[in-house]
Amino acid sequence: MVNILDSSDKNLKCLAAETIANVANFKRARRTVRQHGGIKKLVELLDYAQSTPDHSHRTFHYETKDVEVARCGALALWSCSKSHANKEAIRKAGGIPLLARLLKSSHEDMLIPVVGTLQECASEENYRAAIKAERIIENLVKNLNSENEVLQEHCAMAIYQCAEDEETRDLVRQHGGLKPLAALLNNTDNKERLAAVTGAIWKCSISKENVTKFREYKAIETLVGLLTDQPEEVLVNVVGALGECCQEQENRAIIRRCGGIQPLVNLLVGTNQALLVNVTKAVGACATEPENMMIIDRLDGVRLLWSLLKNPHPDVKASAAWALCPCIENAKDAGEMVRSFVGGLELVVNLLKSENKEVLASVCAAITKIAKDQENLAVITDHGVVPLLSKLANTNNDKLRRHLAEAISRCCMWGRNRIAFGEHKAVAPLVRYLRSKDTNVHRATAQALYQLSEDANNCITMHENGAVKLLLDMVGSPDEVLQEAAAGCIANIRRLALATEKAKYS
Repeated sequence: MVNILDSSDKNLKCLAAETIANVANFKRARRTVRQHGGIKKLVELLDYAQSTPDHSHRTFHYETKDVEVARCGALALWSCSKSHANKEAIRKAGGIPLLARLLKSSHEDMLIPVVGTLQECASEENYRAAIKAERIIENLVKNLNSENEVLQEHCAMAIYQCAEDEETRDLVRQHGGLKPLAALLNNTDNKERLAAVTGAIWKCSISKENVTKFREYKAIETLVGLLTDQPEEVLVNVVGALGECCQEQENRAIIRRCGGIQPLVNLLVGTNQALLVNVTKAVGACATEPENMMIIDRLDGVRLLWSLLKNPHPDVKASAAWALCPCIENAKDAGEMVRSFVGGLELVVNLLKSENKEVLASVCAAITKIAKDQENLAVITDHGVVPLLSKLANTNNDKLRRHLAEAISRCCMWGRNRIAFGEHKAVAPLVRYLRSKDTNVHRATAQALYQLSEDANNCITMHENGAVKLLLDMVGSPDEVLQEAAAGCIANIRRLALATEKAKYS
């Protein structure tokens, strides 16, 4: 069949390509097509202007049969493009510019396999760059307005794949793609299309400017209406989009007014990993408003988040721990609330034994919030928080460093924890954090060192590890919190040095 693609008879070419399209639905067939040079031949079928004698008007002179050949070629490529190696082969054979050209076609039955192929291939990084270069996004946007639901679905899916990239998200907005996406939300009968559209909206909402547009088009209210009675693949996207929109105060209020908090909290009891990651993010973002937090607390949302810390998936654990931070911060009586979860504090402390960096960073952030309450700080100290935090100190991960230093800083406020951190060798590694490139790490570390420097032995360790020179550079920082902590820490080290001198000579 691959050899027949070279035939001069156009009917034969079409039949061979269509048969390949039907057969290449399983792996071995797709591989065989590639190994026998079929991808290159199929890509050549897309170039139907070749058969015209008059090249000055390439796009105008072609017979309907040529269009049919190109359509069958696109159908076969769509089937073949389900494998990674074939995606590469299509790209190397020069398929993208040809697909881009066919996208301008007015034949709907041609557009569906072309967009279908692009949508499959857009999962690859290399393709997304080429899709931008070939200005494909504007044609995908244009076809969102088509009457054909299958075409709309594939265009939305392709946008969903490409909008991981910031520039693409801007292009979708600039070419007027957000309005038709928002409009398609109102049509919920076709679930495949709804999943594609909500996916595109989710990825596009990662950009603030797009969220503003979606708010204008009343998409946020419509999304809240989709939080119930929808298939899981739609829910994952709807909640993902709301989680992005919730980053702004105005939208958090809209979600509350539309009664969106209850259905979000209800979704915390599911089992779908992707859905749980998105729901925890959305609930956490909502909790940054005290009014929302009261509703979340009343619906037992904090307890549900806490129980997700036991979820087997590290992404869910981390996402739940991040969400708990604003909950603890904005709860009426946070200390009391945290104590009401039986075994909750022990569970959090034990998560510091995790291997996953994101889980560790999120749990350190949660511990920082928990430790603001003296009683709870006493409890986590009893559960061994100091040795566990100390054990993590040797890390190069800046996100973890920042939250770990903040947690250490908070935990110094109880009993002999300052001394204990020194005994568990947490001080020297912290000094090394001052060499990080990240100013957030500097600020957190200087504050932790300032707290630790209240103990004489820790001061000696800092001095021996070259902390003074590093801190001196930071006393001149424009960041006042960093400035003060660095100066306070140097003052404590200096005071100790003077006392030691005095003792020597008296």
